[in-house]
Amino acid sequence: MLHWSLVFLVIAIIAAILGFGGIAGTAVGIAKILFFVFLVIWLIAFIGGRRAV
Repeated sequence: MLHWSLVFLVIAIIAAILGFGGIAGTAVGIAKILFFVFLVIWLIAFIGGRRAV
């Protein structure tokens, strides 16, 4: 999930450099969504994965 977020971020940067504002904005939006989904899943796994010793 984090990998795809970074891929869309790179696509957005390249599109912004080439002047494709609409594509860059869409790619950034997708990258943000994927990053936050990754963050939520990671937090759930981190909190839920704890074991009492």
